[in-house]
Amino acid sequence: MNQEEAVKVLRHAEVVLTMDEARREIADGAVVMRGPEILWVGPTAELPAAMLAGAAEVIDLHGHVLMPGLVNTHHHMYQSLTRVVPAAQDAELFGWLQNLYLLWARLTPEMIRVSTQTAMAELMLSGCTTSSDHLYLFPNGSRLDDSIEAAHTMGMRFHAARGSMSVGRSKGGLPPDEVVEDEAAILKDSERLIARWHNPGRFAMQRIVVAPCSPFSVSRELMRDAAILAREKGVSLHTHLAENDNDIAYSREKFGMTPAEYAESLGWVGPDVWHAHCVKLDEAGIALFGRTGTGVAHCPCSNMRLASGIAPIGAMRRAGVPVGLGVDGSASNDGAHMLGEARQAMLLARVGHGPAAMTAREALEIATLGGAKVLGRDDIGALKPGMAADLVAFDLRGVGHAGAWHDPVAALVFCQPANASLSVINGRVRVRGGELVDVELAPLLQRHRELAKTLYEAARRPHTA
Repeated sequence: MNQEEAVKVLRHAEVVLTMDEARREIADGAVVMRGPEILWVGPTAELPAAMLAGAAEVIDLHGHVLMPGLVNTHHHMYQSLTRVVPAAQDAELFGWLQNLYLLWARLTPEMIRVSTQTAMAELMLSGCTTSSDHLYLFPNGSRLDDSIEAAHTMGMRFHAARGSMSVGRSKGGLPPDEVVEDEAAILKDSERLIARWHNPGRFAMQRIVVAPCSPFSVSRELMRDAAILAREKGVSLHTHLAENDNDIAYSREKFGMTPAEYAESLGWVGPDVWHAHCVKLDEAGIALFGRTGTGVAHCPCSNMRLASGIAPIGAMRRAGVPVGLGVDGSASNDGAHMLGEARQAMLLARVGHGPAAMTAREALEIATLGGAKVLGRDDIGALKPGMAADLVAFDLRGVGHAGAWHDPVAALVFCQPANASLSVINGRVRVRGGELVDVELAPLLQRHRELAKTLYEAARRPHTA
């Protein structure tokens, strides 16, 4: 039996958090998978003997919570090279961007590859099995292909968003002219990437997303044409929207509309669209997104770091808006721990709206099923037969969870965020014993440090295009 057909059994988990329709939490639970697909979920005592006898591998998970892999709906992985840059530590969104564009203009293809691998390693070790990444500038010969090829070495399920910026400062946009692209070239490259890399099938490991960066960095025409292209090709759409007060002011001044009205006017609503942040989405915008099934990537750490505000997640969910979780870029979060992000989502909701604003289980639902829906997938986010074999297990026997055995599921969110002890993606073990299986981390991090230093020092010298 080859790897693709091998049966694996995970058993004796303290709790299996299924996220199925009944939201079952199975004590002393077990999961059986064959290749990329889950075959059976239930109590260990009811494990079919034939499945156990035919298993190529049996893993005991005493003391662990076993759950669906976490889904990250918004990231900028290249930003792992520019964490805690002094000039951008204490700025709001627009000032933060203006300082960092100077560094990002010097990115190289190798920097894209290594930063993608490093960011994915961090995500995988935190329990993430599927991630989107929004790459929106391509200097010095960089291409989205650099990120995609790096992702293949990591084995993570990946939605690669072909971002873009086309309106530089000379035309009233925020980014410097040196990092913007020609709009016809953007659309042509997006079409090339879809043809080369997009897989619409069930259990797909690779999908392409069309993703102009933001209303303050692209034109109306590019937003409109990108939506037309995406729908012709059957791919999703993604951008930033309504992130802070300055973002709202820009939209009203330039377009005479709220961000939600602007999005609707250009075809940027629907179940194939999701917007990052939406901190300042108003009541009408929330209602619009709920009616149309337009998704939101909630990025609590980044929103706090940049002092953007508290997104009205409770109101969104009550209105039927699909909400997923995003760590955002590593220069506006400076950490990318998915379980930690779920904890922060719960805590921030309570700061803004009271202690009942979000429960631990709601935070985990947003991080799994919510993310799956936002990305347009019905094959991830829950543990039940027929779903993708994407599972993570957290060991709660350490000091950080001592005393929390009466509710181990809630402990995942309330207590110290744990790293994943085990991660299975598409049926393959990618993290075992808290360590990456297929990637040697030390040399990767060493090269990442070298490139981060090179990038930072280069930004302090005059740039010649």
